[in-house]
Amino acid sequence: MTPGLASAVSVRPAKPEDLSLVHALVRELADYEKLGHEVTATPEDLAAALFRAQPRVTCEIADLAGAPAGLAIWFYTFSTFRGRHGIWLEDLFVRPSHRRFGVGTALLASLAARCRAEGLARLEWSVLEWNEPSIRFYEALGARRMHEWTICRLEGEALDTLGAGDRMHR
Repeated sequence: MTPGLASAVSVRPAKPEDLSLVHALVRELADYEKLGHEVTATPEDLAAALFRAQPRVTCEIADLAGAPAGLAIWFYTFSTFRGRHGIWLEDLFVRPSHRRFGVGTALLASLAARCRAEGLARLEWSVLEWNEPSIRFYEALGARRMHEWTICRLEGEALDTLGAGDRMHR
């Protein structure tokens, strides 16, 4: 890390005028994860989610020495076992040219500070199994992988079918 640059990292809530930046960072993340073909979100979709009267999802922007360097997109969850809310970090992305300057740490530290201030039980996220650099980074911060949990997802036709009541309960 270059001396002084870590102190030049700032984290702030995204504003409506950041919409094109947020969309660009989401696309960059998807390309990095080799999932660019899955992005269907438009800037308008993101605006409707992030900047509505009572948003259900939040975006933080990290700047490094005044330049946009990354983002964290998150929302509140709830743990019935803990009886308290937590934060689910949906996306964390730092532009490759801005890595190793404390940007990712600053974004995660900002969310951890929010958890502490609000008495939240935990901060959680998922990481692709092949993404060893990110896994090492997260573990260095003290995160542990939840090997006993598997993510399940309903989407597309399966979601529509179940939501329409067209499938028998099994």
